[in-house]
Amino acid sequence: MKNHLIKIIVFLISASIGFSVKGQTHYNSNVALGVKGGVDMSQVFFNPSVRQTFNVGMIGGVMVRYIEENHFGLIAELNFVQRGWKENFEGAPYNYRRTLNYLELPVFAHIFFGRRGKFFFNAGPQVGLYLGDKVTANFDPRDMAALPDFPIRNRTNTQMLLEVSQKFDYGISAGLGGEFNLNKKNSLNIEARFYYGLGNVFPSKRADTFSASNQMTISATVGYWFRIK
Repeated sequence: MKNHLIKIIVFLISASIGFSVKGQTHYNSNVALGVKGGVDMSQVFFNPSVRQTFNVGMIGGVMVRYIEENHFGLIAELNFVQRGWKENFEGAPYNYRRTLNYLELPVFAHIFFGRRGKFFFNAGPQVGLYLGDKVTANFDPRDMAALPDFPIRNRTNTQMLLEVSQKFDYGISAGLGGEFNLNKKNSLNIEARFYYGLGNVFPSKRADTFSASNQMTISATVGYWFRIK
């Protein structure tokens, strides 16, 4: 799955750059600074699998964009983002949510079309630094055996007690959105984005419980751009 995602994004970026260069006309460079904020929904792809639902968190950060050619530019961001997962106990009266906090740096190829209103596609690599986590639960995960009706059988519970072993996260992101010019220097944009982590959150050696624990995030954000050049 990782290889397929990488190939798809590389193909889309290459095809879009080629189209942009082919149809290029004279274009003055454009530099803009921005801020963004929104919500995200995340899960962790465990192997063996873990019954879970989406964990809802927040995302916010700053952005810089450089556009040199018509239809094509580059974007870099520095964001604070909350990821993680929420356990699914399938009707049992228990709740467990683990939120993982990251400082992330994505760098995107930015392909856009239109003038006053623009449609855009962003894609590129992303790295992140783990800052810490927070567990919200209505039971003690260290003493699950003491709960008479806790669904210990036929499910994996080790993940609730594991420490995050990889402080450095990396993966690929892609997003679609629209930008709306307010005037020559100011604009608003909305974007839906998908992120897939290529690294594991927890230990993944042969003797460990999980052979994979990749993060996946879907986010929706609103941003504001101010053109400085």
